[in-house]
Amino acid sequence: MKRLLLSLSALAIVSAAPLAAQAAPWQSVNQRQANLDRRIDQGIRSGQITRPEAQRLRSEFRSLGRLEVQYRRSGGGLSMRERRDLDLRFDRLSQRVYAQKHDRQDRNRYDGRRG
Repeated sequence: MKRLLLSLSALAIVSAAPLAAQAAPWQSVNQRQANLDRRIDQGIRSGQITRPEAQRLRSEFRSLGRLEVQYRRSGGGLSMRERRDLDLRFDRLSQRVYAQKHDRQDRNRYDGRRG
């Protein structure tokens, strides 16, 4: 009986997770860009993101900006499909920023300094 209750409660939690994600306040593309830019800057300043990592993240960030411009020019604004595509790409970049900030590599080790 306990197993059944645990399974049911786990299922309820897993099925409620997408609803919680959908309930999160929507952010505009500009807000997402500003937040990601701020997080990358903070990671660089704190030393959590190395120079090579920052260069890769910035390159991906700029590519997303160019894609957004391309989408906006193609149809006079962003369609829902384009917005979804950008959201997914921003989500992936956000996950990479998080991973780089928490991968236990630090700037001092890669710049030849000791910390």
